[in-house]
Amino acid sequence: MLSAGESVFVIYRNPHTQNVATIQEAQILQDPISHQPALFLYDHYYPLDMDYAMYSTYEEAEAAYEDYFYVDEYNASSLDGGHV
Repeated sequence: MLSAGESVFVIYRNPHTQNVATIQEAQILQDPISHQPALFLYDHYYPLDMDYAMYSTYEEAEAAYEDYFYVDEYNASSLDGGHV
C-alpha cells in the first residue's frame, strides 16, 4: 500500500505525442479536493488506480520501459526485411 510522501517512478506517455514515453519521478500526496492519496505528477493529482504502473526505483522502471519499448537490432532487422 502506498502512502503520502512516497516517491515512485512511472512510465509517462506524452498525451500529445503517443510514441514518446519517459520515466518520471512522481510523489504520492493527498489530493486537496478528494482528500485521498493520489499520484502527483506535472502539477496534477491523478487518482490511484490500476491504470498506472508505479515502480519503487528508477532501475525497476527502466527495466519495464526496456521490456515495453526497446527494439533490439535483431528484432528491428526482422521488421524491415533485414535492413538495419
